[in-house]
Amino acid sequence: MTERFRYIVVEGPIGVGKTSLASKLADEFESELLLEKPEENPFLANFYHNPRQYALSAQLHFLLQRAQQVQDFRQADMFHGSYIADFMVDKDRLFAQMTLSSDELALYQQIYEHLTLDAPKPDLVIYLQAPVETLRERIARRGIDYEQQIRDDYLLRLSESYTRFFYDYDDSALLTVNTESTDLINNPDDYAAILEKISNIHSGRHYFNQSSFAL
Repeated sequence: MTERFRYIVVEGPIGVGKTSLASKLADEFESELLLEKPEENPFLANFYHNPRQYALSAQLHFLLQRAQQVQDFRQADMFHGSYIADFMVDKDRLFAQMTLSSDELALYQQIYEHLTLDAPKPDLVIYLQAPVETLRERIARRGIDYEQQIRDDYLLRLSESYTRFFYDYDDSALLTVNTESTDLINNPDDYAAILEKISNIHSGRHYFNQSSFAL
């Protein structure tokens, strides 16, 4: 499977389970794991407490972090290894458009264009979805202090932004997964089912909902 998909990205809103699934798939396929590492952003906790004041600082830190990740990624041996990531560089602008004022966004765009980010395109994107109530439960369960300040309206806008982003996405094969009633980490049947689904993907758009998959 990794011969066909040398670069797989797992994406979705906060709390949906990106990192857990990416880690599990990296172990499964013996791939290198590339993580977003939001905990390294010194402005993120303040952003969730006061979005208006810290949005630009947090977003620019993520942008510079992405630039470094792209550079590191391009230096990797893409022809002899495989990679699983829990982020897409392209989604950085999704957050910027949602959180920045018009003037801040214009500054962000200038810096973005100056950096000329040209990230490799993934072979497969796994887009995880869940209702806001489910995201909230998972955020509470994992217990990261600063994430407990995230408002439900922010989670809703974030989920809607992801939906719009992937509605038109056609740069890679895309698998959209409804995780509301699916436990890809702790339920062996659910995990086996998504592995089978992935093994049958070659291109195009695909959907996975375990409740309907089992019918």
